[in-house]
Amino acid sequence: MTSTLAHAKIVLRRSSERGYAEHGGWLKTFHTFSFAGYWDHRFMSFGSLRVLNEDRVSARNGFPTHPHRDAEIFSYILSGELTHRDSMIKKGAEGAQGKQFYRMHRGDVQFTTGGTGEPFLSLIGRNRVLKMISQVSHTRSRTKWPEAAVSHQEFCREEKRKAFVPILSPLAAGPEATPAEEDAAVPKIPDTIPIHADFVMGAGIIAPNETFKWNVGAGDVVESKKKRNVYIHLPMTKQGKSKVKLNGREEAVLEEGDGAFVTLVNAGDLLQVESVGEAEAEVIVLDSN
Repeated sequence: MTSTLAHAKIVLRRSSERGYAEHGGWLKTFHTFSFAGYWDHRFMSFGSLRVLNEDRVSARNGFPTHPHRDAEIFSYILSGELTHRDSMIKKGAEGAQGKQFYRMHRGDVQFTTGGTGEPFLSLIGRNRVLKMISQVSHTRSRTKWPEAAVSHQEFCREEKRKAFVPILSPLAAGPEATPAEEDAAVPKIPDTIPIHADFVMGAGIIAPNETFKWNVGAGDVVESKKKRNVYIHLPMTKQGKSKVKLNGREEAVLEEGDGAFVTLVNAGDLLQVESVGEAEAEVIVLDSN
């Protein structure tokens, strides 16, 4: 397949070169960017994307209560189940599923607005999760932040098998949103999760020999149209059997756990992602200013 974006620069981030850590026997995690005990000055952030961790969590374990301030944290469930419990709710007294207690399954997304830093507790069953953190819009005043909030949203797997499905998009009201607009939480792309950044996330499940195209910047959705920063990640979900090729380039083939920094692209450019492995490839696209 011939590349349609000869001007795009693609630099690979191999899985074997990522940071790695084990915590107490219950968490194994790979770090694309500097995080916790892993530090590499070459990998501090990419556009608005600050953290991309691929976590493997053992059964009946999870992250303790911890605050998040001035950050947007989103977790994409690759396998298993994730249970969120507000720190004010005692275990065993959750009641019906709602805003303060809910369970998520493969393909669902948990989103946390750090806001003022109220703590939340996420209890996780055995699963694999992509955890990402974005830097918020620099124009937003800290005094305008809403209180911390956690939400979740389900995304249809069958739709992901047809094309890239938008997951996150900027808050429609932008950096100067009023409290009422914050509460309404209307995203620029319908049925996505709003984020306080010039950022779009998508996910697709690509069958072998099929090609999906990612519309950089999702058209007119983003503010910064030039020199977008697009990170493409192929999670470890198929025991090494999935593989993708970017823009028809033989030197840009991702195996499971690999990622790619794509630069010199603009809103409206179409990035091609071709599945060239034995199994379907679940691909995550993180597109920011």
